[in-house]
Amino acid sequence: MVAAICIHNATVLNGYSRMRNCAVLIKQNKIVDVFNEERFAQKNFRDDTFFIDAKGAYVVPGFIDSHIHGYGGYGTEDCLAKSILKMSDGLLKHGVTSFIPTLYTMPKKKMLSGVRAIVKAMGKETGARILGIHLEGPFISPYRLGVQPLEAVSEVDLDYMEALWEASEGHIINMTVAPELKNMRELALYCLSKGIVLQAGHTNATYEQMIEGMQARIMHVTHLFNAMSRMHHRDPGTVGTVFIHPELSCEIIADGIHINPEIIKFLLTCKPLDKVVLVTDALKPTGQKKKPLIANGEEVYLNKCFYRKKDDAIAGSALTMADCVRNIVSYGFHLEQAVRMASTNPAKIMKQDHLGIIAPAYDADITILSEKLTVLYTIVQGKIFYKGKEICV
Repeated sequence: MVAAICIHNATVLNGYSRMRNCAVLIKQNKIVDVFNEERFAQKNFRDDTFFIDAKGAYVVPGFIDSHIHGYGGYGTEDCLAKSILKMSDGLLKHGVTSFIPTLYTMPKKKMLSGVRAIVKAMGKETGARILGIHLEGPFISPYRLGVQPLEAVSEVDLDYMEALWEASEGHIINMTVAPELKNMRELALYCLSKGIVLQAGHTNATYEQMIEGMQARIMHVTHLFNAMSRMHHRDPGTVGTVFIHPELSCEIIADGIHINPEIIKFLLTCKPLDKVVLVTDALKPTGQKKKPLIANGEEVYLNKCFYRKKDDAIAGSALTMADCVRNIVSYGFHLEQAVRMASTNPAKIMKQDHLGIIAPAYDADITILSEKLTVLYTIVQGKIFYKGKEICV
């Protein structure tokens, strides 16, 4: 067992700036120092320090996926802890150090089972860490379902919410809701008392209803532009509210299908960078080669993203977080900006104050990217993984 890990000869993107010829020192599961190569040459390291020569590669805060349904043929809809743990292992090779498994709207009994499965998996990961649970429903609009099942959608029900919270053992981090639903304010106040981050999504809200939601602290928006009321010159709707109010944050799915890249460029001329979060919204068959491809009990096919086979409706993405970062850079943004959206911003918005920045006292969750932005190493709380396999040091 080594006493410390030192990544040197690195280009460090700490979440806010770029520092060339730098080193990062890790002890146990924490970053303890970041310094230049001159200081690296002067330091007296212990003999049991493990060195990684980054050879100029990018050292960035580990990617955080705050909206993901599945990967590699395993999904949250399986309602099995082993499926969540398989997701944890599979995400490593894509630079993900932590994620929030996301449950679709499902019938009450199955939704509670899905919540319990995630809780059961927490603490048993051998890959990316499970931060908590994202509930995408069930309190959403029947008019903006996307591929969510109508029969599982619920009116606001505080007893149901209490049951979900109890099943989660306090691990619900974020929840997608439709602000316009009757009694939503009461639900929002309950969620606020539990520290749950509320997101407007699968919503048909008017501008006025979005403002009411903001007053109840619904301040984040799920997969912007998708499954929500559109912007109109007489009613800005959900989309327009995001553009008008800089204090609102939002998710984007950067696969070039869910949102045209030119619209992403336009969005970032209107929104502060720290209010935009990259998510995959990846489905269970992402990265799966064997057919049929099934997502939430329905067959889908892949054509850059997943479409539901029975009606060609967009079902979700086939992205990885590494794909998101590469795509954003290909759209003309700086890597620093992409890293902020993939790591720093989700950590801040999801109240994970120990993540998302490479600086002393932060968790040693780090991704090392090549010049071509392929993932070289993923480091989770000081454990080093190369191509998804742990390096024993």
